[in-house]
Amino acid sequence: MAAIYANENFPRRVVNELRVLGHDVLTSQEAGRANQMVPDDEVLQFATQQQRAVLTLNRLDFFRLHRAKGGQHAGIIACTRDDENPAAFAHRIHTALIAMPSLAGQLIRVVRPAS
Repeated sequence: MAAIYANENFPRRVVNELRVLGHDVLTSQEAGRANQMVPDDEVLQFATQQQRAVLTLNRLDFFRLHRAKGGQHAGIIACTRDDENPAAFAHRIHTALIAMPSLAGQLIRVVRPAS
């Protein structure tokens, strides 16, 4: 399963569900990097050094970083916030991840289903 670094704004309930699904998720809180206003480029750099894909709700900034880095990172999973059903949200992420042979250099978009 995937090695993931969850950005600090990512819902903990979804992180927990991803762990149940077998993913190795490190949160910014667990890494001692929460509440420090770490710039997004440093978040991506840290995750890449740890060989983890970034899991974030901060889509536009990470889209920009993906382009700027030319895909030179361990992966970015950019999600549309969905607080209604954390298990379903985690399952959508899981489904997107298992479809990829490798996350390295990938920008994966996981969007909230239409209402």
